[in-house]
Amino acid sequence: MDAWGKNQNADEIIMLADGIGNLAEAVGLEKDLTGAQFGVRSQRYAMILNDGVVEYLGVDDKGVEKSSAEAILAQL
Repeated sequence: MDAWGKNQNADEIIMLADGIGNLAEAVGLEKDLTGAQFGVRSQRYAMILNDGVVEYLGVDDKGVEKSSAEAILAQL
């Protein structure tokens, strides 16, 4: 995430990864895929936070309509 943010000149944005799913679990966005041999993962979502307050949460069941870059930019 850090390298991608630097590559995109996103100096004003904190890029976060959730490698073991702690954040996904804390916000109720985990997805149990153990039946498919993937374990517990994160749903696909994008979130905009401002000083710790969630201003936008786009959760996708299929596709990327709510979590795409375009969807996020439209919310900014």
